[in-house]
Amino acid sequence: MSRIHVYGPARLSGELSIQGSKNAVLPMMAAALLHKGITVLTNVPTIQDVDCMVSILRYIGCRCNRRGSTLEIDATFLRSVKIPDCYVSQMRSSVILLGALLGRAGEGDSSYPGGCLIGARPIDIHLEVLRNLGAEILEDGDRISAKAACGGKLCGAQFQLRYPSVGATEQALLASVLADGITVVQGAAREPEICQLCQCLNRMGAIIRGVGTDTLTIKGVEKLHDSRFDVRGDRIVAGTYLAAVMAASGSILLKDITPSDLTVPLDLMEQAGACIIRDEVKEQIAISMESHPVGLQFETEPYPGFPTDLQSPFMAFLAAGEGESLIREQVFEGRFATAEELKRMGGVIRINGREAYVTGHYPLKNAKVKARVLRGGAALVVAALAAEGETVIEDCRHIERGYEDICRDLRVLNADVRWG
Repeated sequence: MSRIHVYGPARLSGELSIQGSKNAVLPMMAAALLHKGITVLTNVPTIQDVDCMVSILRYIGCRCNRRGSTLEIDATFLRSVKIPDCYVSQMRSSVILLGALLGRAGEGDSSYPGGCLIGARPIDIHLEVLRNLGAEILEDGDRISAKAACGGKLCGAQFQLRYPSVGATEQALLASVLADGITVVQGAAREPEICQLCQCLNRMGAIIRGVGTDTLTIKGVEKLHDSRFDVRGDRIVAGTYLAAVMAASGSILLKDITPSDLTVPLDLMEQAGACIIRDEVKEQIAISMESHPVGLQFETEPYPGFPTDLQSPFMAFLAAGEGESLIREQVFEGRFATAEELKRMGGVIRINGREAYVTGHYPLKNAKVKARVLRGGAALVVAALAAEGETVIEDCRHIERGYEDICRDLRVLNADVRWG
């Protein structure tokens, strides 16, 4: 069980380059299965979820070679269409491999996905997507087997997603790129990671139109070709470190991050008292915070709304702020689990269904807390920067799923944080 020790209170300063996006690179790695050849991804983060996906790809027959932040995937040969249970239980995004396997081999087999326990997170929309494209789905206990019904190949279709699910949109893209005919996905997710996946697939030879809108049109192609794609900076990691400045005060510059990916969070930080300079050309965000953040009211929504992944870090800095805040969680009902850990640090938080009422109080107090989920664990690190004394955060394996080294990064920004 890994631990993080944080010594507060802190004042942050310095410059930091943001790692490649976890939520963008994982579907790109799945996309590599669609091509009987080589796909090269650069700016790939060194995180556990990437390692897990590499293990899956190797198991089913891909050759994966990593040098620094460059990952080369050779999917010329596949020896299996079954995703091993030991990996699926670790990472929810493994479910998108079903669409890629159906597109490549006409069949796929998986158990239900794991990952963080932040709510029900059913995959029924994923399965609806695959059925719309001509897949026969057999659910047996905790296993899912899928086969392309029409001669071993999926067929294009037009359908409406009943919710703009990121995962289901990725599933639709991966399954339809090599399908016969044209697929039109209405009500598609518009997250920056979806746009990156579309751009990556188009670089491989796919034909996808409507990128960045809620209607994606995919014209099936016979085959793809070798390609190379650079993964953009992780907006959630960047948002976490911006939240750290909100909690701890200070002034930092984040590089290799697209400001427009974080428009709503940045707007809210400015409302809470931060001075922010956004540079789209240089891909930089500068933030300065000299006071304690004032209260906010916001709700999580699909993009371009406020991202649910940043709800916990925002709750953390608001707990160390001034005034009253109201947060409505509209995406995952389990996201408020971190509130109980924040209360151990002196946070004044009341949960009522999908609403959290936060009364700011600075400083927070040091405590021993547990990182129950990925983003919630990072939020505890944010809160600890505004606490007096040593805070110990236990079970930090979840944090390592999405952050290369949160302690290293925060030390670069002048925080006293270490693994222990």
